[in-house]
Amino acid sequence: MAEHAFALTGDKFSDFLAGDLLVKPATEAWERSGYYALRRAVFSDEQQLMEQDRDSRDFKAIPIIAVTHQFGMPEQVVGAVRIYSEAPGIWYGGRLCVERAYRRHGMIGKALVNEAVSRAIDLGCQTFLATVQQANEGYFHSLHWDTLEPIELLGRPHVLMQARLNRYPFLPRQVALTRRRSQP
Repeated sequence: MAEHAFALTGDKFSDFLAGDLLVKPATEAWERSGYYALRRAVFSDEQQLMEQDRDSRDFKAIPIIAVTHQFGMPEQVVGAVRIYSEAPGIWYGGRLCVERAYRRHGMIGKALVNEAVSRAIDLGCQTFLATVQQANEGYFHSLHWDTLEPIELLGRPHVLMQARLNRYPFLPRQVALTRRRSQP
């Protein structure tokens, strides 16, 4: 996050980050546009995992987003994940990402995973799976997931993981998230 100085006083301030967010399915055109733009920024530009982030699963996937709000009005997509069914009762999650400036928020990734798994359960999910970058395996363990097997995907180590459905939802759904305040 950038730090700036006032011209006359030398006092410093950081970029403004919205503290009011909502996690929900993307339903509006601008939300879907922001969803794809964020995925492209993270997976294509930043991580250089793939040249084109979109694939055939996007046609049947439900996009779920974290949206910032200012004065009660939606403003920017800062988190994304998709869910889709491969067979009756079998659901997958993927492309979980959070805007770089919001990664230390503390709740966005958790709320996206919570909503993704919970929504799939609402739609008849009996098994929820995801391929997760190996570096994020511990994070998913903290969100009630089990590792099934290591795999290589896009030339990088990943793990196939399964959510413990009996632990979901572990957070309230579709409520405003407030940013964790730093301790002085």
